[in-house]
Amino acid sequence: MTDCEQAVRERLLRYAAIPTQSKADSAVFPTTECQKDLAAVLYEELQTLGCTDVYYDEAACVVYGKIPSNLEGEDRPFGLIAHMDTSPDVCGDPVRPWVLEGYDGGDILLNEAEDIRMRAADFPNLAQYIGQDLVLTDGTSLLGGDDKASIAAIMTLAEYLHDHPEEPHGTICLAFTPDEEVGGLAKDLDLERFGAKVAYTMDGDHLGWYQEQTFNAAQAYIEITGRSVHPGTAKGIMVNAADMAAELLMMLPKLEKPQYTEGTEGYYHVICCNSDCERAEIRIILRDFDRKLFERRKSYLSACVRRLGREYGEERVHLRIEEEYRNMGEVLKKHPYLVENLRKAIEKSGLTPHSEPFRGGTDGAALSFRGLPCPNLSAGYENAHSRFEFVPVQSMAKNVEILRNLCALFAKED
Repeated sequence: MTDCEQAVRERLLRYAAIPTQSKADSAVFPTTECQKDLAAVLYEELQTLGCTDVYYDEAACVVYGKIPSNLEGEDRPFGLIAHMDTSPDVCGDPVRPWVLEGYDGGDILLNEAEDIRMRAADFPNLAQYIGQDLVLTDGTSLLGGDDKASIAAIMTLAEYLHDHPEEPHGTICLAFTPDEEVGGLAKDLDLERFGAKVAYTMDGDHLGWYQEQTFNAAQAYIEITGRSVHPGTAKGIMVNAADMAAELLMMLPKLEKPQYTEGTEGYYHVICCNSDCERAEIRIILRDFDRKLFERRKSYLSACVRRLGREYGEERVHLRIEEEYRNMGEVLKKHPYLVENLRKAIEKSGLTPHSEPFRGGTDGAALSFRGLPCPNLSAGYENAHSRFEFVPVQSMAKNVEILRNLCALFAKED
């Protein structure tokens, strides 16, 4: 095992054991106090690695630091950003990470006491990692490689550059943010304190992949008010909010839902529908890569609500649409060198770069529209948001190599 592999392995095991699940629909930020535990660890560690301008914004739960330049003359900083929280979709406390060395290609026994196994037939992506060392859980929780594999790679890069002053590089600005998994979108990242004009987020699966496009995204909130009376005397009086909600949902195009779409196809996705005779609440997310089609989806949903209102009374149906993020490709196409450098860095590491529009969002999507263009480099974890999540140690080490290549490319720019 190389020194780099040993370093990223040790870091991921240490970070993963710190619970940092965020919480949806929380009224406070960060949405959970536990995220501050990892933030405090990273704050201390950045200082030991010789980083400058290390700062922990405890109120916002954002950690900053800079790997100082060793170049003479003008410096062109760039940034690296990863999120500290883990998904609330699956149990995240306690996390008991362990390493399976030299995976042999068969089923993996995660937990003998509970007979929890990761079957190779169920997870064909395992076949790509035969012979590699896999960081896993005991099958009772997620691992948190999303996004702690990225944090491990970034911190190992900082350590490597500190220990190898002969390797030229400019200033690299670092930030670790909360609540990405619940739509935090790095909203409290102080761009002036961060210090870079361009950056890369690190998030996502599949080593060697990158993203330069995301969905345009919005969330719709629909409130329906009915009128409840005894069903025996309801004729001409009752207005059933549950029935109205069902009518509205039936208006959505059947095949324009996540389970029927792929690639750049957009969709309507019903997150929840809580209803009874007197009241109904519906949440729907709207997604599309194409801005015009995205606006058309919002217009169509508004038309559905108006149609329902004409039948039952406009005062009974209320719609609120909140935009969440936009397709960062609109911004990144104005800065093509960011993606070109990323492709070159991946190729120099011996991998073939791959990209496809990301059917989701990243903090970089929001940051790009705040004036910080941010392509995304995949972290290399697998089966995220699952008890069967795993991270190949070699993938994390390869990402450190990609980041080193990226540093070299920025150091050579005029």
